Amino acid sequence: METAGIWMLAAVAAVMVATGLPAWLVLVGVALAFAGGGMLLGAFGLPLLTVLPLRLLGLMESDLLQALPLYVFMGALLNRLPLADILFRAGSRAFARSGAGAPLAGLGLGMLLAPMNGSVGSSVAMLSRAVQPRLDASGMTAPRAAALVCVASTLGVVVPPSLVLILLGDAMLRAHTEAVNATAAAVRIVNTQDIFRGALIPAAILLVLCLAIAWWTNRGAAAADVPATTRGERPTAASAVAVIVALLGSVTLGYMYAVEAAATGGVLLFLFGLATRTLTRPLLAEALRDTMAITGALFALLLAATTFTLVLRAFGTDRWAAAALNGLSGGENARLLAVMAVLGLCAFVLDAFEMIFVVIPVVMPPLLMQFPDATRAAVLALLILQASFLVPPLGYAVMMVRQNQRRPLAVRQLARALLPYLAAQLFVLALVAAIPALVWHDAATLAAPADALPAGNLDELLRQQQEP
Repeated sequence: METAGIWMLAAVAAVMVATGLPAWLVLVGVALAFAGGGMLLGAFGLPLLTVLPLRLLGLMESDLLQALPLYVFMGALLNRLPLADILFRAGSRAFARSGAGAPLAGLGLGMLLAPMNGSVGSSVAMLSRAVQPRLDASGMTAPRAAALVCVASTLGVVVPPSLVLILLGDAMLRAHTEAVNATAAAVRIVNTQDIFRGALIPAAILLVLCLAIAWWTNRGAAAADVPATTRGERPTAASAVAVIVALLGSVTLGYMYAVEAAATGGVLLFLFGLATRTLTRPLLAEALRDTMAITGALFALLLAATTFTLVLRAFGTDRWAAAALNGLSGGENARLLAVMAVLGLCAFVLDAFEMIFVVIPVVMPPLLMQFPDATRAAVLALLILQASFLVPPLGYAVMMVRQNQRRPLAVRQLARALLPYLAAQLFVLALVAAIPALVWHDAATLAAPADALPAGNLDELLRQQQEP
């Protein structure tokens, strides 16, 4: 019975691939089917499932979830306003002397706007509209241009403070809390701010490598002339870069909450649209409809995943996983490698949000009971999630970019163009695994750990740990 949760995950993967149904619907359906079977077989009773409403209500009290619709709204506006096009043209002119102005500008645009877009899908839509046609016109081959859009759209996953980082940080907080409660260890619970800071150095290394690859693979292409920015667009581009860097930096360093930064970004984009007269009433209506649809889908996925993990825990699969990890020889590094391998395998079927909501709550608590560095484990998981978007043919970014192509693009050609970027991703992953010092830890936190968790005050602890 304890392995029933593994079969639940397998059933979710099989149903999603076979039917193409929404992930939240598959998760709820599989959870209800296995719950019925578990009650019939006597694995657990109906009273256990009555805690689900309270669990869902407690989940919705998280302050971090307020940032979710704001991030989605920013992505919807960026997908429709001309700001991305202005920044791309300004960047292409700025990097023109490098011989690869358009590719470097495309990656730079992804680095700046992808964290504010909120989702990889929004980034792909924005970059496919504003960047890819100009990359094609600059002399890049179609596979290389598509690969660059894939990579640029996923940079927001590793550049804090993206939506994926926020949700992963919240999931790690809960997983670490559960692990500390189980072991009564006298350590401070990891929070979202720790994940932001821990990802800084690996993200910087990955960005430098991606920029170097983009320059090296495209430096010999015959570049077409990029339309120049007008006199009024130049200060707009400079101001936009300064504001975006300030917002991202202030959240990463703890001077602003993610909710405050997301609200500020949304208001500034709204004012930009009004000032330039590009935000019409129909366009705003479309952006709001997209925001409601995407936010609703993400919340539905979160609630469905909570239902799924409750049934999985009712079978005792989490305890079985903890025992299996504890039985591995080779110490904490072997256990870390085993969990990362599981995440890598799941990434071929599930996207980042599904993994954060479904897989992380199952595999991370038993790992953190035996692996003391929760921040490093989170950063390694983050890098695997980011790589999952780029793995052909099922990577989310790969599928989205191929759907946006005007002409059919062979998977083999795109995979060949993506290979250097994937190699860089794996290199950074191996580097972080081999050199723990690359993950930035708060020295004060390490020097003065907190006392053991109070047993009956979990809700208050979660609220405190969500504060920067």
